[in-house]
Amino acid sequence: MAAQSSESEPEPGPTPEEPPGDSHWNRIPGHALWTSSLWSGHSAELAKVAAIDLALFAGHLLLYPTGILPERIPTPPRPPDDQDGPDGSDSSGSSGSSGATRARRARGATPLPAESRTERRAEGPSEGPSEGRDQPPVLLLHGFVDNRSAFTLLRRSLLRHGWTRVQALNYSPLTGDIRTAAAMLGPHIERVCAESGHAQVDIVGHSLGGLVARYYVQCLGGDARVRNLVTMGTPHSGTRAVPALAPHPLARQMRPGSPVLAELAGPAPGCRTRFVAFWSDLDEFMIPAESARLEHPDLSTANIKVRGIGHLALPVHGSVAAEIRQALSGPGPLPDAIDAA
Repeated sequence: MAAQSSESEPEPGPTPEEPPGDSHWNRIPGHALWTSSLWSGHSAELAKVAAIDLALFAGHLLLYPTGILPERIPTPPRPPDDQDGPDGSDSSGSSGSSGATRARRARGATPLPAESRTERRAEGPSEGPSEGRDQPPVLLLHGFVDNRSAFTLLRRSLLRHGWTRVQALNYSPLTGDIRTAAAMLGPHIERVCAESGHAQVDIVGHSLGGLVARYYVQCLGGDARVRNLVTMGTPHSGTRAVPALAPHPLARQMRPGSPVLAELAGPAPGCRTRFVAFWSDLDEFMIPAESARLEHPDLSTANIKVRGIGHLALPVHGSVAAEIRQALSGPGPLPDAIDAA
């Protein structure tokens, strides 16, 4: 048998540049952010959340075209004018008749007896929820590369519980600066206040939409117009899930330490808006998850931890919607955490 040549190739083995166990997956930029050090003990839950968010994303793709055009909100009808005089007579001289009674007569309906009208006034409205009836208009602001269709279920929930004016807004995907989007929000809020007769509005923002609204409130004097600002999965202190070299400038502004976030971290003495921040322990777009909490010494804040759901589920989950309604209903106490799994 011939001797083995001294020039034969050595057997393959690990090299200094690639330790045993290394793989191309480990070389992906940002892979370390998703290792067990951040999600320790949550692997099964995170897999479940990722599957749910993927299903929600697929469903949202079907709804997305419906939200491309701006929403057209009709002005709520004004109540019928009551033209009764001080002695109970209307302008036509018939005693005890009101505008509503005349409308019923015009339709051929029999007027209610006086005692029935008194009972109905005492009992209040007999149909429909009244939770949001006396609340100001609510504006909904979507997240990055999304549109108003993200709020289809939340908007329906508010309307079913008595809110009479709920509008989901779109801001242009070509907008390259949170400051610009916030400046464009101001005139719209002024228009909503003028049309509705309310001096203030409430805002609910998801993800980037929360930062846009917060900049308007803190840096553009919007605290005079915004009573409550509710955020869901908003990177108030920046998220490392966004690559440092992200191509879109809006994405880079959501990175920790960006100039916009530095502005928002600055002093905000006398800010009158109340802030409520929902953050999820399994939000795969917030790294760390606590970056969606709002901590600021000059702001009135409440942080609500949502257990068991991901980023895309926040604006569609029923438990979150219920707590949002509670937050918009008044300054009462709110829970520190809710279970949504």
